Amino acid sequence: MNLDKVTITIKSGNGGSGKVSFHREKYVEKGGPDGGDGGNGGSVFFVADKNKNTLIDFQYVKKFEAENGTGGLGKLQNGKNGKDIFIKVPCGTVIKDATTKQILADMYEDGQKYLALPGGRGGKGNNFFKSPTRQSPRFSQLGETTDYYKVTLELKTIADVALVGKPNVGKSTLLSVITNAKPKIADYEFTTLSPNLGVVKIYDDSFVVADIPGLIDGASEGAGLGHEFLAHIERTRLVVHVIDASGYYGNDIVDDYKTINKELKKYNERLSKLPQIVVFTKLDLIDDIGEKIKYFRSKVKDKVEIVPISSISRKNVDDLIKKVYSTLITLPKSEPMPVEQSELIKRDTTSVKIEKLEPHVYVLSGGYLNNLQRGIVFNDTQSLAYFQLRLEKDGIMDKLKEAGVEDGDTVIFGSLQYEIYF
Repeated sequence: MNLDKVTITIKSGNGGSGKVSFHREKYVEKGGPDGGDGGNGGSVFFVADKNKNTLIDFQYVKKFEAENGTGGLGKLQNGKNGKDIFIKVPCGTVIKDATTKQILADMYEDGQKYLALPGGRGGKGNNFFKSPTRQSPRFSQLGETTDYYKVTLELKTIADVALVGKPNVGKSTLLSVITNAKPKIADYEFTTLSPNLGVVKIYDDSFVVADIPGLIDGASEGAGLGHEFLAHIERTRLVVHVIDASGYYGNDIVDDYKTINKELKKYNERLSKLPQIVVFTKLDLIDDIGEKIKYFRSKVKDKVEIVPISSISRKNVDDLIKKVYSTLITLPKSEPMPVEQSELIKRDTTSVKIEKLEPHVYVLSGGYLNNLQRGIVFNDTQSLAYFQLRLEKDGIMDKLKEAGVEDGDTVIFGSLQYEIYF
């Protein structure tokens, strides 16, 4: 079974919270704060793996979570960092934000690694907050809590050459002859249910060939096996158009050629402009191949190479390989897709938004406040004093004044309502 597109849920680990602790030792008076920091949560990575060629692993397992960091301990012991998770995907997998549809990464090269979600940051222990004027802070910082995100994985096969054609024209047989691939072969339509890849060795070089499931009229709209398989040839550099020239099934070689090219053009204009080599298969069943080629040339004005072959007897197969290779070396290499947005989330620790809710009531929000509040215990006088000091030092009080806030006005941040005085 093949799976080319799937949406999964990912989550990085939460950060562990910092510890409130004081040094306690016999004969040691006022040992001071010794709360350790929380560990960072594990991150979520995607890794391209050349040994995978389908997304079938994600058919049933669709949620991936990294490990949480552990909380800090006394005696300045920091918590353990959570373990990262590495999600392996086939080379050619495009990762998109499932909500915005923006491309986050194109996993093009084997071993390529993409950090999708960084782990939540661990909170600071109370030792971090000590100062000459605050020698015994009784508060610490909470670990950063992370959210769930949905991403779509879409496999776009990386191949130099695409074998296209109607069902049962001999594409899989040809692939098995010119490469070490072992595709399923049978005498009925839609034998190939997923793209098969093979490597052709020639001289001291090689190229990759993809056998694309048979296309029929309306494939670009999803007829037959659907247009999802056309996505696999978006990266290809050369199309080898395989046509059954034997007439065994009553097909017309010109109609077959035009039908497939129409579907390629409707799906993606670029595909219709790629160089093509037309291969007439089943040569061993044809009495007069010259007449077939003459008929084709009289009806098709496109200037395409025609190579008649027999995969069974291997007649002209080596000539085809050489023709494909000599064409490929003149074509530019394919490139990864352009990335519109490289990060699924962007940590915001600086933005400040001040909104007037009603006369003398304001709402203070933004990444700065969200980050700061992790280290505030509002029912602790020391912690609250630290919060006010940060607002002053970081210029937030000045911003409130500029926004029109006056002494005695109410400022709301999160679940707290606070009467402000400058």
